[in-house]
Amino acid sequence: MITKTSRAQNQAANAPAKFSATDLLSIADLGPAGVRSILDLAAVVKARPADFRTALADKQLVLIFEKPSLRTRLTFESAMASLGGVSFYMDQRGDRIGKREPIRDVARNLERWVHGVVIRTFEHSVVTEMAQWAEIPVINALTDLEHPCQALADYQTLEEKFDDVKKIKLAFVGDGNNVVHSLMLTAACLGSSISVATPKGYEPQKSVVAQALGIAAVTGAKIEVMHDPVAAVRGADAVYTDVWASMGQESQAAERARLFQPYQVNDTLIGKAEPHALFMHCLPAHRGDEVTDSVIESPRSVVFDEAENRLHAQKSILLVLLGGDKLRLPARKANG
Repeated sequence: MITKTSRAQNQAANAPAKFSATDLLSIADLGPAGVRSILDLAAVVKARPADFRTALADKQLVLIFEKPSLRTRLTFESAMASLGGVSFYMDQRGDRIGKREPIRDVARNLERWVHGVVIRTFEHSVVTEMAQWAEIPVINALTDLEHPCQALADYQTLEEKFDDVKKIKLAFVGDGNNVVHSLMLTAACLGSSISVATPKGYEPQKSVVAQALGIAAVTGAKIEVMHDPVAAVRGADAVYTDVWASMGQESQAAERARLFQPYQVNDTLIGKAEPHALFMHCLPAHRGDEVTDSVIESPRSVVFDEAENRLHAQKSILLVLLGGDKLRLPARKANG
């Protein structure tokens, strides 16, 4: 049986992406070179989609979702279709992964039928266990720890809006959740700057902060975690927020609404950022809670650009992880 280690060595020797990840469970799986490769390819795929319409013609992908989804599900399904592949959706909202049979058995069945697995689940341990047992790529489509596909699309959006993300600052205000974890790691990989402001007791996990700081020490990125939302957004080129109570935290919604009110992105708070500052959100948004209508509907809002780029970033992920040594980038045309 081909192991993920040997497959990674083969891809490193032949594939255009200069990294050896065979799964995408965390942004850390990619590292600086991998993040750069994914974003570069995403830009090409977005500009020239027709060049890739048969790139995954012989590939099949299964999507296993324990949580509702609009953007993640449809962009993965659209991505596979536009690359010539096929996708299958498994609705696990009523029957959690691993309940009917062990995850290790599910993994070893799936690897006989399809070429990749996308999982949207609650516990991060589900995707790590699936990746441990499946000899095919496993992609994290959201867990309680990270949301790597979202962060890659977010930084693709930032790179479209600014000349050099190394020269900009992203501010995140709100809950130190899975989205924040992936944003910090992506910023660290790209040598960019991010300031995160949360209420006390809702900070990002210390282990993820330490991981981001470790990468930042090499890339020159700046990672800050604080409690003052005004200090976080001061000088920011983009301001990002997310819902105050994520899926599975509904019982905490009232208490969180009280604690997080000072972190609402409204005209006053975003006015503390740079005059050109963009507004970002991974969606869905709870208007009137973490963001006001006046901000999310303003010209500075790029939330739908982020949503569009989910498609292109995920095409890039699929091409690299499923395309392997067969992936050959089309030659750039003379006019770019």
